[in-house]
Amino acid sequence: MNIKVLIGMLILLIGSGYLGFAQQQIVIDPSGKGRVFEGIGALSAGASTRLLIDYPEPYRSQVLDFLFKPKFGASLQHLKVEIGGDANSTCGTEPSHARTREEFDHPKPEYFDRGYEWWLMKEAKKRNPTILLDCLEWGAPGWIGDGKYYSQDNINYIIAFITGAKTYHNLKIDYTGIWNERMYDIEFVKNLRKALNDNGLNEVKLVAADLCCHNQWQIADDMKKDDALGQAVDVIGDHYTERDRAYDSSENAKSFGLPVWNNEGGPWKGDWAGFEYLAKMYNRDYIEGRMTKNITWSLITSYFNNLSLPNSGLMTANSPWSGYYDVEPAIWSVAHTTQFAEPGWRYVDSACGYLEQRGSYVTMVSPLGKNDFSIVIETMDSDKPQTLTFKIDNNSPMEKVFVWETVVKGKIFEQLKSVPIRSGRFAITLEPKALYTFTTTTGQQKGWATPAENKPFPFPFVAGFEDEKVKSTPKYFMDQGGAFEVASRNDGKGNCLRQLITRRIIEWEDSPVFNQTVVGDTLWRDYSVKCEVFFAEPYSYAFVLSRATEMHRSHQLAEAYQLKLQSSGKWDLMAGTKRMVSGLIALPKDSWYSLQLDAKGDKITAEINGQTVAEIIDSTYTHGMIGLGSSFNRVDFDNVEVH
Repeated sequence: MNIKVLIGMLILLIGSGYLGFAQQQIVIDPSGKGRVFEGIGALSAGASTRLLIDYPEPYRSQVLDFLFKPKFGASLQHLKVEIGGDANSTCGTEPSHARTREEFDHPKPEYFDRGYEWWLMKEAKKRNPTILLDCLEWGAPGWIGDGKYYSQDNINYIIAFITGAKTYHNLKIDYTGIWNERMYDIEFVKNLRKALNDNGLNEVKLVAADLCCHNQWQIADDMKKDDALGQAVDVIGDHYTERDRAYDSSENAKSFGLPVWNNEGGPWKGDWAGFEYLAKMYNRDYIEGRMTKNITWSLITSYFNNLSLPNSGLMTANSPWSGYYDVEPAIWSVAHTTQFAEPGWRYVDSACGYLEQRGSYVTMVSPLGKNDFSIVIETMDSDKPQTLTFKIDNNSPMEKVFVWETVVKGKIFEQLKSVPIRSGRFAITLEPKALYTFTTTTGQQKGWATPAENKPFPFPFVAGFEDEKVKSTPKYFMDQGGAFEVASRNDGKGNCLRQLITRRIIEWEDSPVFNQTVVGDTLWRDYSVKCEVFFAEPYSYAFVLSRATEMHRSHQLAEAYQLKLQSSGKWDLMAGTKRMVSGLIALPKDSWYSLQLDAKGDKITAEINGQTVAEIIDSTYTHGMIGLGSSFNRVDFDNVEVH
């Protein structure tokens, strides 16, 4: 007898327990019951994608391919984006499409070209025309409902975003939510559904309620009590259930027959720890909670590493000045599902569960008539090899199954030798701390490209804004509050950077009392930062930051040295929240003024209009980037220099 045939028979006999070795057997019945798989996606929100648009080609397209190109990298099937409101929603602010009621009442195409989410959605669609688009608010402009989020104004604002996506960018938004991680208003949910229908947006599905922590799945309880609410909601989705509920949803959530989603989850890291976390989450969310879609925050780490929740993305691309990026292991954790099953496939509940030697598995089958299946197995909690046998419980014509494997801190998304299917059976030995996909499908690949060499942020740095497009955010600047856009100077001498938000925002979290933007390198140490400022309104102030190490998204001042000048001539030199020196200087009216901070060792020198106003010895901050900031007034900045 052929030795290969003999080995195959022995494997089948062992797997069947005929030789005395009882091993776990998984029976795959393609006709078995299960919920419809709706895909895996990621979330661009909180300014986490800000720096990606500044990448030069070909590196920007390479990064986008790793995220969205089918059967190449993560092959994401959903893209969820923030409806910008000029509020700091984690790592910075995302621009609004209607900053004032005037802009809302008289929309212009340029309002719907702010920021990068429109661009990102189009790039995703370009690579995967079937990708589904979701949207959700974090904060809103202050004019909304005169500061009241749950108002008719905000319903109109959400609808304007969705219709604007179609009108100005030919983008169809498939899903919208209520308010990120904030308690919902039941009447608002009903009224939003009605308004969507009244505006011809019946196909836009309403997701509720994007909550986390103690209020998870409460929407399902309220839907049980309120039929109108139940009819308004199309998808029941909450956040981070893998952390707060051990991957489970609730019995009420499961009972409606509606999709149940983990609508934001993940480890906030793309390294091997993130890989393990996602491998377990994608499987166990279905096994425990019957959740059929996962959205991971963040899509990509494209923000400075001294901002909130650094390194949260599936991959990293926060060096656009060099073109460097890092395809991290988390990308391939996603790929083990998305490259092998499409939305519309179906889970087979009887072939989803836990391994006897720790780990989990899910099985998905293609729509009827195609006879394809994929099994995703993770052994992240296992410490020794284990052998499984599989029995296909139908007359499948399949002769072999293809195998893809990733081993933690070892091989990454490698295709192994295919395994023959004999008499409807096959067997495989699994390594510990590994992720496998067994599939009858083909066409997958481990995408590959070469990034540029990683280089530090350019020094010295000069920004005169003359080469930037008016009404755009200048390269590399990341707004932490307010909106800083390129504008024409009041004196006609070229361009400047203008802070535009003059009214407090409806914030997602703490309400800041100032606006600021940052740029540069956290490793900068001894340098001088200088800029010019112009006050367009009375009772205004402006400031410049030096050696900024940490930016707080709340009302707290940055961990940095700050030189602040008020339009009255009063000035302050701060070290974080500590006022070091204050004074008053005479200012000519309707003029541009210069602010300069020199940091050399522990000597900090402040100058206004070329006049030294303070010299202190302080070692609180030894390194960091620069920043510009203002009150809630229109304030202009120009000729930023770091040397």
